[in-house]
Amino acid sequence: MKANLSIRTYTKRMNSHMHADFSQLVFPIQGNIHMDMEGLNGKVSVGSCLVIRKGVTHAFHADEASRFIVADMAELPTALLDENIVVFSVTSALLSFVHFAEKQLASQVNGEMEDAMANVFSLLLAQQELSVSVDPRIRAVQSLISDQLDQCLTITELANVACLSPTQFKKLFKDNLHISAHQYITAQRMEKAKALLTHTDLPVQLIAERVGYSDLSAFSRRFTKHVGLSPRAFSQA
Repeated sequence: MKANLSIRTYTKRMNSHMHADFSQLVFPIQGNIHMDMEGLNGKVSVGSCLVIRKGVTHAFHADEASRFIVADMAELPTALLDENIVVFSVTSALLSFVHFAEKQLASQVNGEMEDAMANVFSLLLAQQELSVSVDPRIRAVQSLISDQLDQCLTITELANVACLSPTQFKKLFKDNLHISAHQYITAQRMEKAKALLTHTDLPVQLIAERVGYSDLSAFSRRFTKHVGLSPRAFSQA
C-alpha cells in the first residue's frame, strides 16, 4: 500500500485521461479541483480527498493557484476498495500531515525522507473512517461554497441547495465534515486567500474582496487568527 507522494498543480483547461497501472488519492491543499468521472461531477476542496481508481477515465480542471498533494498507489487500502467511495472527509491528523508533506516535498527531500513520509501517510490513512463517503447533498453545497466565496452565504441558502431544513442541514454537514458550515466557509476563504497571496500579485484589499470580506481590517484579523501571520507577512514568508 506504499504511496508515491507529489505536489501537483493543474490548469483551467479541462483534461481527460486514465491511469492503467495505479490509483490516485488527490488532497487539495489550496483551492479545489473540478472532477467529472463516474460517481462524481463537482468540486473537491480542502479537507476532502478524491479517490481516482485505476482504469477510470476522469476529466478535470483547477485554477492555476490551486495546489494538491497526490498519492499514486499501486494498491488502495482495503477500506477504499468499496467503489462507492469517491470522496471522503480527511481527519485533522491526516490533513496536517498533508500540509507538512507539501513543505517537505517543496524542499526537495531525499529518498530516505520520502520513504518515511510514505510510511507515515499509510499509517494515517489506515486510521481514516473510510467506509462512509461525503453525502452527495453536502458535496453540492461544497461546490456552491467554492464558487461563491466572495458572496454572503447563509445557512438557509445552503440548506436549500441540500434540500434540507436548516437544522437537518447543519447536522448532516457536521456529521460529514466534522466541522460546522460556518467553520468550513471560513477555512475555505482562508485557503483561497493563502493561494492568492502565494501565487498572484493582487493587492490584499482585492484578495479580501475575492474571499468575501469588504472590510480589509476584518479580513486581516481573521487571516491572522487562522494562519498565525498577517496577510502581508504571509505573502513575504
